Amino acid sequence: MSKNSQIKLFIALDEKKMPEKIEWEADDAQFSGRKESKTMILSLWDKKEDVTFSIDLWTKEMTVNEMQIHFYQIFVKMAESFQNATNNFETASLIREFADSFAKKTGIGS
Repeated sequence: MSKNSQIKLFIALDEKKMPEKIEWEADDAQFSGRKESKTMILSLWDKKEDVTFSIDLWTKEMTVNEMQIHFYQIFVKMAESFQNATNNFETASLIREFADSFAKKTGIGS
């Protein structure tokens, strides 16, 4: 028997339609209720068009330093996901090297 799971996003906007609050919840999450976030990047591969669609949102309270850390962590996660999906350790290593270089350049890493 197949099972469905839902992930819900809740975005509160200001009068200029800028995100003030981002929350999410998921049926299979290890917590109950909504979790608040300052930013989100959702990438979806369109099966028919062979193109990536993206939703990138961040709240006004997200600092530049937090955004740099967020992107660094995304790059690290991308390397892990790429390696798991393709078994291509060499290219995953290149992504990790870029993440490390990014961290040093932005001053968030040692």
